[in-house]
Amino acid sequence: MKGKGGNAGSRFPLSFWEVAAACTVVLGFVLCLLGVYLTMPASDYSFLKLPRTLEDLQILRDHLETYTIDYTAQVLVGYCVVYIFMQTFMIPGTVFMSLLAGALFGVLKGVALVVFTATAGASSCYFLSKLIGRPLVFSLWPDKLSFFQEQVARRRGGLLNYMLFLRLTPTLPNTFINVASPIVDVPYHIFFLATLIGLIPAAYVTVKAGIALGELQSIGDLYDFNSIATLFLIGIVSITPALMSKSESQ
Repeated sequence: MKGKGGNAGSRFPLSFWEVAAACTVVLGFVLCLLGVYLTMPASDYSFLKLPRTLEDLQILRDHLETYTIDYTAQVLVGYCVVYIFMQTFMIPGTVFMSLLAGALFGVLKGVALVVFTATAGASSCYFLSKLIGRPLVFSLWPDKLSFFQEQVARRRGGLLNYMLFLRLTPTLPNTFINVASPIVDVPYHIFFLATLIGLIPAAYVTVKAGIALGELQSIGDLYDFNSIATLFLIGIVSITPALMSKSESQ
């Protein structure tokens, strides 16, 4: 019995069909990017890579500025596909993509673009996790998942306010919220509204910083004490109605 349990514990957590579904999603993103690439003019695109540093981001911004003017649709589609892909598969670095939106499109268009792609990517991650995520989440974050599940169960009456609070503050990582929400039975409409509304303040801060990209010394400069305190204040305001309703019902 012990040996059998050891084999079960070491078994790959996804079935063949679950892996096939994930691979199909990846293939869809690849085909979209290939379509964008084929409609762009012949040129040296060696600069196209996911930025990992501010220097990488500045190089990418400098090259894409010209293309954004002449091939706006292709740049927009390519940007959206890459951002949504990164959100779907929990690839770090979307903060650089948010900065790039500000650098290329300005504050208003940049915020709208980031909120749209972040919400679409979070939704894609939500549904992919609903399909294949349960064994992965239990394997990677068992303690954090138990805490999240308990909080969601306790706050069913004001779940939208609680999810807004999580989106507005760094209490739990957004990546974890995306992948764990369907596992703990957060309804999609609540997940969607909390994501759409809750990401706006942070998106504004990041996109605005992207306009003055050359002045940033590190990613840490994005969120100083005042910015974090403001986000927490907004988060506390968002969850106050739920807390007041709970106290009145008692």
